[in-house]
Amino acid sequence: MNIHEYQGKQVLREYGVKVPNGYVAYTVDEAVQAAEKLGTSVNVVKAQIHAGGRGKAGGVKVAKSLDEVRTYADEILGKTLVTHQTGPEGKEVKRLLIEEGCDIQKEYYVGVVLDRATSRVVMMASEEGGTEIEEVAEATPEKIFKEVIDPVVGLTPFQARRLAFNINIPEDLLGKAVKFMSGLYDAFVAKDCSIAEINPLVTTGDGEVLALDAKLNFDDNALYRHKDIQDLRDFEEEDEKEIQASKYDLSYVSLDGNIGCMVNGAGLAMSTMDIIKHYGGDPANFLDVGGGATAEKVTEAFKIILSDKNVKGIFVNIFGGIMKCDVIAEGVVEATKQIGLEIPLVVRLEGTNVDAGKKILDESGLNITTATSMADGAEKIVAAVK
Repeated sequence: MNIHEYQGKQVLREYGVKVPNGYVAYTVDEAVQAAEKLGTSVNVVKAQIHAGGRGKAGGVKVAKSLDEVRTYADEILGKTLVTHQTGPEGKEVKRLLIEEGCDIQKEYYVGVVLDRATSRVVMMASEEGGTEIEEVAEATPEKIFKEVIDPVVGLTPFQARRLAFNINIPEDLLGKAVKFMSGLYDAFVAKDCSIAEINPLVTTGDGEVLALDAKLNFDDNALYRHKDIQDLRDFEEEDEKEIQASKYDLSYVSLDGNIGCMVNGAGLAMSTMDIIKHYGGDPANFLDVGGGATAEKVTEAFKIILSDKNVKGIFVNIFGGIMKCDVIAEGVVEATKQIGLEIPLVVRLEGTNVDAGKKILDESGLNITTATSMADGAEKIVAAVK
């Protein structure tokens, strides 16, 4: 789950991480009122969307008067920002962060992630702040420093200090940098984050170490422990189909193609999309119904797929382990009857109760094409759609 920058900064504040003062604004008048409340000579008007690259897309402006705050707020609110993370369709700006300006001396990068190779949390830092960390990793990987954190001990002061030394934080600010990193790590662990990224972290003319930007993502599987984080969810920033899918515990991601996919298991779903591409088709979605799907769940999955007007055919690819093929078949038949399916449907079943599942499909009297293998199914649905 993603949240906005201003929300991330609110969370970080709770753990002693220093951030600039600021207020969220939904209208131009609110933006001006926020700037008046801050009372600073320089304010920053920042678009709030769930995507990076806002500055390059014109979503971050420095205002040196209230008139400029009004002008920039009017310009950015309602604008569709297109960044490298939004895709060509972009995202409409519906809220702003009005933040006090600061005397930036130097920009750095600090991030906390889970390293699958070591199964531990890792803190990364670089003196190349304000740049995409992927670009730094590609061009100058030697400028990224890492500390692997023992989950029992946590981030130790000497690890934070070593990171601060390595990225050349000024000596008189080392103590504040260590406190900043410790707070960031504490927030990451306490809130079950999947990523906590500060880009840039800045040192200022008045001797502060601040998070000028903040990106926090959270592990969906741990949200039941964090009602406060759940309340920060902005449904307007999410795809309607993905919101609907989450209500039924379905893993769904919209794509640009025209072949709807319903699969059990993330690995099989990825392979299904690959094989559709191999045969010249384009998947319209990633959809994993999971290992314990019911007929009701399958019906909802069908409805979500069909809510995408680009879908011209559906490929159901199920390998039944925990999932039983007859349950899937019942769901497919029920969904087809309920929706009155008029586009091609290809179903490949294998695994537990596969014979019973195939029998249900064969005896349904519905226009369902069965496949003997994943390749056979992909070839059939691509041909049917074309």
